[in-house]
Amino acid sequence: MLLARLLNACHHFPGFVYAAVRLIEATATIEVDVRPRRGSKARCSCCGKPAPGYDVLPVRRFEFIPIWGYAVRLLYAMRRVQCRHCGVKVEQVPWAVGKHSLTKAYMLHLAHWARKLSWKETASSFGTTWDQVCHAVQYVVQWGLAHRELGALRAIGVDEIHIGKSGKFLTLVYQIEADCVRLLWVGKDRTKHSFEGFFTLIGAQLAASVEFVCSDMWRPYLELIAKHCPQALNILDRFHMVAKLNKALDEVRAGEARRMVREGYEPVLKNKRWCLLKRPENLTDKQSVSLRELLAYNLKSVRAYLLKEEFQLFWEYDSPAWAARFLDAWCKRAMRSRIEPVKKFARTVRNHTELLLNYFRAKKQFSSGVIEGLNNKCKVTLRKAYGYRTFRIAELSLYHVLGRLPEPKLAHRFF
Repeated sequence: MLLARLLNACHHFPGFVYAAVRLIEATATIEVDVRPRRGSKARCSCCGKPAPGYDVLPVRRFEFIPIWGYAVRLLYAMRRVQCRHCGVKVEQVPWAVGKHSLTKAYMLHLAHWARKLSWKETASSFGTTWDQVCHAVQYVVQWGLAHRELGALRAIGVDEIHIGKSGKFLTLVYQIEADCVRLLWVGKDRTKHSFEGFFTLIGAQLAASVEFVCSDMWRPYLELIAKHCPQALNILDRFHMVAKLNKALDEVRAGEARRMVREGYEPVLKNKRWCLLKRPENLTDKQSVSLRELLAYNLKSVRAYLLKEEFQLFWEYDSPAWAARFLDAWCKRAMRSRIEPVKKFARTVRNHTELLLNYFRAKKQFSSGVIEGLNNKCKVTLRKAYGYRTFRIAELSLYHVLGRLPEPKLAHRFF
């Protein structure tokens, strides 16, 4: 009876009491009988209003949080009510949802551990199934999405990540303000239609409050941001710009290395990829020596490397006007370099100059660093569970870990 007294004291629900407690040693289970208080009225599970009783169903078992290594089951005979609005319905009970056999407390407990462990490990640790852990996370996420407050969105970032080996994408939108960094929305695929779903979610009034948007140069992103947030500064993703320039440099190196081997020259570019792509301060001692030796050659790869390093100075400016002058001068030198991949990158820069300068107009407050960090957390979340087979499960997992969603309040907290 001690356990029943403890539950009545710390996990009490109005209208119900914990009665007899039995220890079933054969199955290592503690069974707790729950009964309605005398004179209490059952509530309709549809409208939530009190209603007269109709009949009583057989006893149902609800899984509660394990105690001292024992599985705990709450046993309760559900009543049916004759609701004048909804007809004959099963009563609403405060410790469970619908036909789920898990109690709300247990679902919240499982969901808490599912943030730290994989769902499979969580199921194994608590002697339940992967599907039950999935139900727990689904309940917590759905409750959180229904009760979260978006507030005024000042700064958002949009990007995409690959999932699985099928080449499919997820489109992700984050809130990236200093006092609030969280996942706002997950979209299936990387299409204009899917990204439109985010603006449908937040509505025109909330979209009008957005001041800064970080994105890459994908045209549908730029078009939809200009359409729904014309007042916002669209800041081009610094990470993607640097990645594009590195890709151009690597293309030059690979092509020149093949040509040198084909024409019988000394393969000085062999094993020099990371010497050229890494920043000088990140090179190892051996790579630094190799780079100094390589810079003595008159190669396209060397000229492309020097242009790449010079472009890094662009991000050190504070004034948009001076940054624009530097960018114009750099693009002229790149176009005169006669290195086609670098020229292609310079044309891209010229086409998006204003969006690049928005980085300085925003006082360098927002960049892709936060977005890339969140993307990495998303990948770790998906990898930790060895991948998810459906978009819905991946969406649940990402909202659960990165959404900073509110959680339902229980009679007490579990630590």
